[in-house]
Amino acid sequence: MVGQGIGEVSVDMQGLLWPRGCAALEMACVVLMLASVRSPAAGPSGPGRGRGLPEGYGLSARHPGDAGIARDPAVLFAEDFEESSLEQVDKHWGGETSNKDRKVLSLSSEVPPQSPGKQSLQMTGTLGENSGGHLYTVFPGVDKAFVRFYVKFAPDHGYEHHFVELGGYNPPTPYPNPRAGTRPQGDDRVMVFIDPIGEYGQYPPPGIWMLYTYWPEMKISADNMYWGNCINPMHPQPVPRGQWQCVELMIRLNTPGKADGELALWLDGKLVMHVVKGIPRGPWSGMGFDLLAKGGEPFEGLRLRTSAELNINHLWLEHYVDEFAQRQSNLDNPNPVNRVWFDDVVVSTQYIGPIWGVGKGR
Repeated sequence: MVGQGIGEVSVDMQGLLWPRGCAALEMACVVLMLASVRSPAAGPSGPGRGRGLPEGYGLSARHPGDAGIARDPAVLFAEDFEESSLEQVDKHWGGETSNKDRKVLSLSSEVPPQSPGKQSLQMTGTLGENSGGHLYTVFPGVDKAFVRFYVKFAPDHGYEHHFVELGGYNPPTPYPNPRAGTRPQGDDRVMVFIDPIGEYGQYPPPGIWMLYTYWPEMKISADNMYWGNCINPMHPQPVPRGQWQCVELMIRLNTPGKADGELALWLDGKLVMHVVKGIPRGPWSGMGFDLLAKGGEPFEGLRLRTSAELNINHLWLEHYVDEFAQRQSNLDNPNPVNRVWFDDVVVSTQYIGPIWGVGKGR
């Protein structure tokens, strides 16, 4: 769980939050760091992209090093994996844990350079033995939610089947219940997976980021099943191996009866995708669609629900690998061991952004 606060903050004339008593050298480092990332008020512009959405530091600026962020009124859940054991991690999440033969989940000394902590969570999927594992938690339902996490794929990682999911069930359940292959009715569930995809081997493993999404107006697949529609950014976003990346997803549920829902994806504090009514899109099939910089057709908008009783109320931190994902992207002789590390997970009703403050230089 996230640690204790490290002191008060003050606000300068530009509205930035600064720790009181910073030494001059530390302050200079922070100024240079802030200059390298756009401020939350400086989102991108253009038709259908970045409408009022921030970039850079957000809620994290109020909590240098994420200290005390779990107690922020906007935060619904936070995890930094600094517990003394996996049993304590499991207790904190409070939902279902998948850790076959106790070989999938472990605490690790690998941490992001920005993190003040000493531990992360390692998930190890081994082909032929297991399909990876997961942690799952439920929180009070909201109409708009952000999840930020840091992730690192091993240098020899293969392709992923599914990854992290933020969504809602009505009624809430203490375990994942995706009902894959079926279309939501609008009052029962909404699910958005942040998934790497290889596009049939077009991209090296783990692939590129996309949003694998279930909602009532999704298109049917060629096999007459409703598999998640893939929504791809305007420009491919390769998933790095061997280095940490800060990933953040936003879901804003629609007003019932209106197509005013929104999805957004940030990588290392940069907005790379904003799915909103009117944005240009390519052809839409049961496989999904690509967002376009120009041309195409205006997107019809997201009616993610039909009832206000359905809201966002769970996080599924999943590492799902199998032989099918490797075959689908034409990976011959895949490495059977696929490791991924997670750290500094925050779910909030506000944009969070990367960890604010000078890291330990790991």
